Amino acid sequence: MTYEEVMQALAGMGSEQTKMTYLRHGAKEPFFGVKIGDMKKLVKYVKKDQALALQLYDSGNYDAMYLAGLSINPKTITKKQLQQWVAGANWHAPAEYTVARVAAESPYARELAVEWIDSPEELVAVSGWSTYANYVSIAPDDALDIEEIRGYLTRARDTIHDERNWVRYVMNTFVISTGAYVEPLTEEAKAVAEAIGKVDVDVGNTACIVPLAAEYIGKIETMGRIGSKKKTCIC
Repeated sequence: MTYEEVMQALAGMGSEQTKMTYLRHGAKEPFFGVKIGDMKKLVKYVKKDQALALQLYDSGNYDAMYLAGLSINPKTITKKQLQQWVAGANWHAPAEYTVARVAAESPYARELAVEWIDSPEELVAVSGWSTYANYVSIAPDDALDIEEIRGYLTRARDTIHDERNWVRYVMNTFVISTGAYVEPLTEEAKAVAEAIGKVDVDVGNTACIVPLAAEYIGKIETMGRIGSKKKTCIC
């Protein structure tokens, strides 16, 4: 499929109802309002053409950007391209999901996570924390820098309530992800989660709820799934 054909297909899949839902979550124009399940029908075509995937992200159309994230090969995307992607994320969803998940499966996962976490730009920092949260969910524990992750747990404990709105949300996610997927740090993550308590995030006119990290980790522990890594975080 050509770029024009993919964009035409996305336009045909969009609906006003889905578009209104995305707008309530903070989506920025342009986009068509395509459900993720419908969008996935195009992945097999875009995966065959990685230049097309990059072109779709560069379009600035949220639906096309999400499709690019589902279709790009994270092992071959370059660091420069990921830097361009994070710069192009114009609201929290592409920063937290599309950019972070692809970065987490790239060869630059930890490097970019650490760099982005310290960014003065809120959405770049969102990508950083989310990249690290996704990275620990797929990387074996022996490939992780446990001391570094411990340091970020401490940072979350000490600063989360003073952070920027969406950074608070993904810091909370990082604590949950560490507790769930990094077994050597589960007890420490639980202690941090208890210390953090309820995290207030302005989620706009939506029904979204910020999970209590302690409860979330506890549920995973009850199910016996602590340390069970995911095969992929791109979805």
